[in-house]
Amino acid sequence: MNRSLPFEIFRYCVILAALAVTLVPTVWMASMAFKPIAEWSASGADLTWWPRNPTLDNFRFIFGTSTTDLIVALDRTAAKPIVASLLSAIFGTLIAMVCGTSAAYGLSRFGSGQNLPLALIQLRLFPPMAVMIPVMIMWAFFGMIDTWWGLSLIYGIVTLPFAFWLMKTFFDDMPREIEDAALVEGCTRMRVFIKITLPMMRPALASSALFVFILNWSDYLISLLLTTREWVTIPVYMASLSSSMTGQLYGAKAALGLIAAVPPVVMGIAIQRHLVRGLTFGALKQ
Repeated sequence: MNRSLPFEIFRYCVILAALAVTLVPTVWMASMAFKPIAEWSASGADLTWWPRNPTLDNFRFIFGTSTTDLIVALDRTAAKPIVASLLSAIFGTLIAMVCGTSAAYGLSRFGSGQNLPLALIQLRLFPPMAVMIPVMIMWAFFGMIDTWWGLSLIYGIVTLPFAFWLMKTFFDDMPREIEDAALVEGCTRMRVFIKITLPMMRPALASSALFVFILNWSDYLISLLLTTREWVTIPVYMASLSSSMTGQLYGAKAALGLIAAVPPVVMGIAIQRHLVRGLTFGALKQ
C-alpha cells in the first residue's frame, strides 16, 4: 500500500495539472464576459484575470438592452441565433439518432447490407467544402437556404454516420438471448425493439445523442454556407461581433460563448444518470 502512495500522488498531480490547463480558456472566457469595455479592450499590464468592476453590460449588449456605450450598435441581437442553434441542433440530432439507430439495429441483427457502413462513412471522407457545394445547389433549388429546417436536415445527414457507428457498436455488444426469449414468447420484432432493446440501450442512446448534439451545436462551416441572415447560428453570429474602432468585441463574444456553453452542459447533467449507470451489455455472458 505504501509503495503505491508516491504513484497515486503523482497521478493526482498530473490530473490536477491537466485539469488546470484545460480550464484556463473557460475561466478566462467567464472572466471576460463580466468585464466592462475598458478592461477587456486593455492590453499589456492593464489586463487582469478577474474583472475589477464586474458588469452585465456584455450580456445586455448582445441582447440589445445595453444602457452604456459599447462603441457599436448591433443590427440584430443574439436572440434569433440562439433559437436557430437550438432548433437546428435538436432536430438534427433527432434525425441522426432515429435514422442511425434504426440502421445500426437492422445491420447488427440481420447482417444484411455489409457495404452500408462504408457507404455511410464515405460522407465523412470527402473534404467538407467538396460536399457542401452540391448541397448548396440542391438546398437553393428546394428553397431551404436560410431556413432552420434546411439546416436541421443537413445536420442530421452529416452526423448520421457518427450515430450509426456508435449505435452499431453498442448493438453488437448487447446479448441477443434477451430478444430471442421475447420472440419465443410471442412478441413481434418491432415490439421487442421498442419495449426491450431501446430501454436497455438508454446509456448508449444518451451518450451518442450528446456527442451528435455537440457536433451540431458547434458547427460553423455548414451554417455559414447555408444561412444568410434570418437563421444564422451562434458560431456565425459570433464571428460578426466586431467594430472598426475596437476590433473584435471580446467581451460580447465571451458573454455569448458563456451562453452557448449552457445547453451542452445542461444536457450532459440531464443524462448523467444514464452515463454513470453503466451498460447492461453482456449481462448473460459467462
